[in-house]
Amino acid sequence: MEEPIDKETAPGAGAPGPDVEACIAEEVLLIRHSGEIPEVAFHGSLHYLTEDPEGPGLVLGKAHLHRLKVAVVARYRAILLRDLDPGNRDRRLYRGVARSIWNWRRLRDFCRREGLEAEEIRREAARALEAFLRCELDDVRAGRRTSCINCPAEDLRAFARELGIRDTRLPKGWEALCPDARGPRDQGAGDGRGDP
Repeated sequence: MEEPIDKETAPGAGAPGPDVEACIAEEVLLIRHSGEIPEVAFHGSLHYLTEDPEGPGLVLGKAHLHRLKVAVVARYRAILLRDLDPGNRDRRLYRGVARSIWNWRRLRDFCRREGLEAEEIRREAARALEAFLRCELDDVRAGRRTSCINCPAEDLRAFARELGIRDTRLPKGWEALCPDARGPRDQGAGDGRGDP
């Protein structure tokens, strides 16, 4: 099957149309810097590029669609890893481990639907989660901070397993970091921003 032709650049299309590469590059940039659900930005870009009366009215080929989808994956990766970086725990942009769980699942599901690979990001997220839990546990035990973990232990265990982390690789005592193990006095220790 032949690749669709971008109608604005097809031979004989009349007056020069929009610069297709520039249009795609701009939408890739918008997706990569979108908010918390890059898939919404992806669908907005598709609409603008192909159907919006004020858009360029392109017929996108597989290569252009792939570039947009890769931008979605890149954005999901960035926000997933952002919330598994201990250096971000006290920053305004931090949303917590609960948000990482949601973002991992959204990324995984998007990749499955679109036929994209998520294995490398899964491994990267697994390493980041292990390191995050070690750091958080060390800091809490040393009295440098209260736990910022904002999800129940069972959710965190399920997330670790989804990332391919065996229970034996998690730091001993990690469950105590979770709100369901901290007790009523410490329930508010997390920042509360991790609710999806």
